[in-house]
Amino acid sequence: MRREENPWRTLDSKRVYENPWISVREDRVIRPDGEPGIYGVVHYKNKAVGVLPVEDDHVYLVGQYRYPLERYSWEIPEGGCPEDEEPLCAAQRELREETGLEARSWRMLGEAYLSNSVADEHAVWFIATGLVPGEQRPEGTEVIGVRRLPLREALAMTMDGRITDALSVLALTTYALDQSRGEDAG
Repeated sequence: MRREENPWRTLDSKRVYENPWISVREDRVIRPDGEPGIYGVVHYKNKAVGVLPVEDDHVYLVGQYRYPLERYSWEIPEGGCPEDEEPLCAAQRELREETGLEARSWRMLGEAYLSNSVADEHAVWFIATGLVPGEQRPEGTEVIGVRRLPLREALAMTMDGRITDALSVLALTTYALDQSRGEDAG
């Protein structure tokens, strides 16, 4: 068997949980070693979108208490993008809701699967520039703080564990790499 081929065999699947945002299924499988087993898969009904708002050498982060982690988290503005919404439109909506900012310029910076051993959550992140202030309008489940800080400080926060959100780490490091390539080319 070639390495890229699927070594798993699915015998059957059953949905064990569902809500408006996720569904969880349990598959009865034959594992790659030929032994029987089970595999649990979390399906995300929305795409994850994130936006890194950049102004000069500064970025904006939002902070909020994350229920599953039982802790406060600093991260980029982010949220869910339903199937019938374009990721860019969802990113624009999230930026406006969580920070009050709007941006004149948008560019997709990257995409990734956030936890591909147990979930199919696909994420897309953007950079937003040409920022214009407005009114913050968080959802009823959110109590959000907003910080403007130098990019180098935000990057330090990813390195020392103050920022642990995967989408935020990806966006900040991708942007920093993108910037260093731009400086090298110039």
